[in-house]
Amino acid sequence: MCCVPHCAYCEVERLDKTMRLAILLVFLGGAVGSMWRYWWSGLVAQRFGETFPFGTLVVNVVGSLLIGAFSGLLLHVASGRLSTALQQLLMVGVCGGLTTFSSFGLQTYNLFVEGRWLSALANIALSTGLCLGCVTVGWQVSQGLRF
Repeated sequence: MCCVPHCAYCEVERLDKTMRLAILLVFLGGAVGSMWRYWWSGLVAQRFGETFPFGTLVVNVVGSLLIGAFSGLLLHVASGRLSTALQQLLMVGVCGGLTTFSSFGLQTYNLFVEGRWLSALANIALSTGLCLGCVTVGWQVSQGLRF
């Protein structure tokens, strides 16, 4: 560190440390979330069968519950760097590894809370329709490939 206030080099160094910590927290949380996804979806599929994607439904519902709880709790128990670190670990990492549906749920919920009903409904329709459409397109394209 140098003694010059607001030194560009020192600012980059500080940001690099912050980014490295964020990547580590997301990585660790993502590992936990991914392992939970594998375990829970497998356990549910074993118990209830695979005629309906109950395993995926369970992890999506659990992930949505967790991201909502983490979001609400972090408003009350942490601030500043600690809050940011916990968001990276729990919300981006764990919930992101468990399911991206939890992010969709939180974002849509926030739109409703903000009174942006049309945006929330559009998010539901577009996310569901486009993702299902992309799965269909991806599947169809993959069937035309020769390996």
